[in-house]
Amino acid sequence: MAGIYLHIPFCKQACHYCDFHFSTSLKNKQAFLDALKLEIALQKNYLKGQEIKSVYLGGGTPSLLSQRELLDVFQELNENYSISADAEITLEANPDDLTHEKLRQLKETPVNRLSIGLQSFAEKDLRYMNRAHTAEMGSAAVKDAQDAGFNNISVDLIYGTPTLSKDVWLNNLDKVFALQVKHISCYALTVEPKTALDRFIRSGKSENPDERQTAYQFETLIAEMKKNDFIQYEISNFCKEGFLSKHNSNYWLKEHYLGLGPSAHSYNGYSRQWNVRNNNRYIRALEKRTLDFEKEILKPDQHYNEYILTSLRTIWGTDLDCIRKMGEDYYTTCVKEVQRYIMSGDVIQKNSLLNLTDKGKLLADKIASDLFVV
Repeated sequence: MAGIYLHIPFCKQACHYCDFHFSTSLKNKQAFLDALKLEIALQKNYLKGQEIKSVYLGGGTPSLLSQRELLDVFQELNENYSISADAEITLEANPDDLTHEKLRQLKETPVNRLSIGLQSFAEKDLRYMNRAHTAEMGSAAVKDAQDAGFNNISVDLIYGTPTLSKDVWLNNLDKVFALQVKHISCYALTVEPKTALDRFIRSGKSENPDERQTAYQFETLIAEMKKNDFIQYEISNFCKEGFLSKHNSNYWLKEHYLGLGPSAHSYNGYSRQWNVRNNNRYIRALEKRTLDFEKEILKPDQHYNEYILTSLRTIWGTDLDCIRKMGEDYYTTCVKEVQRYIMSGDVIQKNSLLNLTDKGKLLADKIASDLFVV
């Protein structure tokens, strides 16, 4: 189930927590789009003719693109790739971009799924994150998108911010359930180096996230999702039956994908590569019809470690039979190291499958790292 990711590196303003690659200046937008279309054509053989089941426009803020700009990009994609008739085609959008006219225009493009960055319904929280929209705009954007005919909508929420109390977090969840969306992604606030949030914390202008508060809110999240019949198919991703994200699943199930645009990553089963994280360098290279990227051929230990890291986070779990095929040493290491987590109730084993318990999900990264080979 191959996929394509397009990174649109522009935003109206910088969220304080964000460390994704973007620019708040749109002066090079047309030059970027011209370069992106060239890259689409130059990379047409990367996936070796596999049918594309998922196209995802992320960023940045893809909803800043006009209808005409989107249609031009999709035309180039269709000319160079075999995109399935039932492909999931997702566009990330900020609520403040989703006017009635914008939604009408989006319905006339191939986009059939929206991922809307709500993050919170609390004004204090939105100001802390430096979001461009208000809580009211967030709810209205989802309802207007539904009225416009978008039935497959995902929304993002962030927990763990110092401004987010227990009651406000429950209120956020109640409000998102009331919107009747089919997919919800929830992320713990992470303080990434060199972000505005990192600078604020270092200078004493902001508090560090409280680990106990974050853990409590994650446990609350899992409980409330279960009550409302959402499936937790990956630690941060929840969906109604039949609305699992193909794009997200590609990453966790190690399917092949092509990343287009500055900073975008690609994976073809034996190597990873990532484009330069600089708009001007990206554009200049493609003006010469060349690609500016780094590449890494994955070694057996990396294949094993990545499989542990990705599979353990999912509802499908880690398959010991799959590990055994990678090598008896990997199987022996995994079986030995996982025993303490089975004994502690953080991991359960059923036949050849290892799955995290709800308690174990709080320790997912530590458990995975303890199963790694180094």
